[in-house]
Amino acid sequence: MSNARKRIAALRELMIKAGLDAYHVPSTDPHQSEYVPACWQRRQWLSGFSGSAGDVVVTRSTAGLWTDGRYFLQAADELRGSGIKLFKQGMRGVPTLAAYLGSTLQRGQTLGVDPQLLSRAVETELSAALEPAGARLKLVEGNLVDRLWTDRPPPSKAPVEILPAELAGERVRAKLRRLRDAMAERRAAAHVLTTLDAIAWLFNIRSADVEYNPVVIAYAIVTEDAARVFCDLEKVTPAVRRALAPVELLPYEATGAELARLARGKGVVWVDGRGVNVWVLKKLKGCALLTDPSPIHAMKARKNPTEIAGMRAAHVRDGRAMVRFLAWLDEAVPGGGVTELGAAARLAALRAEGERYRGESFETIAAYGAHGAIIHYGPTEATDVPLRPEGIFLIDAGGQYLDGTTDITRTVLLGPQATAEQRDRFTRVLKGHIAVARCRFPAGTAGRQLDTLARASLWEAGLNYNHGTGHGVGFYLNVHEGPQAISPTRCTGVPLEEGNILSNEPGYYQEGDYGIRLENLVLVVEDREASTEESPWLRFETITLCPIDTRLVEVELLTAEERTWLDTYHAGVREALAGGLSAKELGWLQRATAPL
Repeated sequence: MSNARKRIAALRELMIKAGLDAYHVPSTDPHQSEYVPACWQRRQWLSGFSGSAGDVVVTRSTAGLWTDGRYFLQAADELRGSGIKLFKQGMRGVPTLAAYLGSTLQRGQTLGVDPQLLSRAVETELSAALEPAGARLKLVEGNLVDRLWTDRPPPSKAPVEILPAELAGERVRAKLRRLRDAMAERRAAAHVLTTLDAIAWLFNIRSADVEYNPVVIAYAIVTEDAARVFCDLEKVTPAVRRALAPVELLPYEATGAELARLARGKGVVWVDGRGVNVWVLKKLKGCALLTDPSPIHAMKARKNPTEIAGMRAAHVRDGRAMVRFLAWLDEAVPGGGVTELGAAARLAALRAEGERYRGESFETIAAYGAHGAIIHYGPTEATDVPLRPEGIFLIDAGGQYLDGTTDITRTVLLGPQATAEQRDRFTRVLKGHIAVARCRFPAGTAGRQLDTLARASLWEAGLNYNHGTGHGVGFYLNVHEGPQAISPTRCTGVPLEEGNILSNEPGYYQEGDYGIRLENLVLVVEDREASTEESPWLRFETITLCPIDTRLVEVELLTAEERTWLDTYHAGVREALAGGLSAKELGWLQRATAPL
C-alpha cells in the first residue's frame, strides 16, 4: 500500500469525525504562493505529486488531482499506485475541480477547506458549483493534513536581510510614498499585503523562507502614517530593525488581531482580491473593502534603471557560466559518467563562482531524451539517467544574484546528428522564439496578444505546446511574477510596459522521445523607430546571453530576416561573454556563435 493510499485513508477518518464528505487540499499556502515553503507542502505530502501546481480533492470514496499541461506526464508517473485519479486541466471532456464537486456531492453534503488556503475567487467558484446540488462549503480551522503530518518540517529560520538601495534602486520611504499616493487616489485608509514577493519588494527585504525564492514569510499593513511587517521576529537582527525604521516589526501571529482592529475602524481597507485568503477576509469582516489588484505588482514589474542595469550585469555572469557548462558538456559526455543530476550540479557549481550569486532560482530541469518531454521534469536519484553521445538534452535553469534573477533554457545536441524530425521541430520552435524577440507592438498591448507569434510555425505543421510562452521575472525575487505574461492563461489582460522583464520560451514535446525549448529573458523597451508623440510603440530587448545550438537548425526553414537575427544575436553574445573565459572556452564560444 503506497504512502499516499495510507495517508488518504487516515485523512478520510478525520473527515468522518469532522462531518465532512469531501476535503480540498490545494497546493498553495496562506499567501497564495505558487512555490510554497517545505512546512506547507501539504498536497505533495498527501499525494506524492511534486509539481508546483495541482489541487487534490478527497471524498469518502474517491480522490483526484487537478493540474495543468506542464505536469501531465509527471503527475501520471508520480500518482501511479496512489489511487488518485489525474484530471488534466483544460483538456476536452475533463471537468474543473469545482464542476466535479458540484456533480459528485449530494444535497446536505459538505466540502471542507482550510480558510487560510482558500482564495476569494476559489471560494466563490466552489460555492457557486455546490449550491445547485444542495451541498455546502465549510471553512475548517486547523488543517486536517497537519494533524497527520507528524514529521512536518518547521518554518524556516533564515535571517531577514536588507537589500541595499544601491542594488534596489529605490529606498523604502520612496516606495511607501508611491503606495500611499495610490491609496489616497482610491481613498483607502489601509492596505493589507499578503503576497510574499510584494512585501519583499516594498520593504527591500530578502530571506530564504521559500526554496529558490528569496522572500520572507510575512504579512504587512500600510496606513497613512504607519507601516507594519508581521514576521518571525527571531529572524530579525537589531541591524535590520535599525535599517527598516520607522517600519514596525511585529510577530507573525499578531496579524489576526491587527486585522480585526482594522475591521473596527471606519476607513476603507485595500486588499488584493486575487492574492488574499478567506481567513484574512473574515478577519476584516464589517469594514469597507477595496479588492482591486494591489498597485505594488505593477510597480514591482516595472524595473527601475538600477534594477535593469543589475539584470544585464547578472546575465553576463550567468551567460559565462552557461558557456563554460556547455563547453564542458560537449567534451565530457562522450567520455561517459555524466548524468542528469551530475550535469545540473556542474552548472550550479559554475554559477556559484560568479559574483553576487545567491543560489538557483528554481529546481534545474536537466532532461535527457524522453525526460525532455516532461515539461517540468526534475531529475531525482530514482529517475537519473546517464547522458550518452546521442540524442538531445534540455537544460532549463536559473540563478539568483544580488543584482538580478536569471532563467534560461537551451536544447543541445549530444550526438553527431539529430533526426530530420528533431531539426524540423527545433527550427519551428526557434522561428517562434525569433518572432517574439523581433516583434514591435503598440503601447497598450497585452502579452496574450503576442502568444500566437511563438506558435505560428508549429501550428503550420499541426503542432503545439501545452504551456504559456512567457512569464514575468522578478528582480532578485521570484522567477515567476505578474502581472506581465505572454500567455493565453497566465496573462490577465494587463498591457506590457517599459521595464517589464519576461521569458520568451516556446517549445515542443514528443512524448516518450524528446523535448525542445528555447528560453531567453526579454526586457520591454521603447521602440524609438516606430514611436510618435501620439502613438508610442514598444519592443523587446533580449538580455539573456548564451549560444543557441545551430547544429539543430534546419537553415532552409529560416527566412533571411530570421538568419540575420540569429547571427546578430550570436555576435552580441560573443562580444559580451568573451572576457573571463579560458582560451579553450573562448574557442568553443567562437565556434558556437559562428554565422550561419
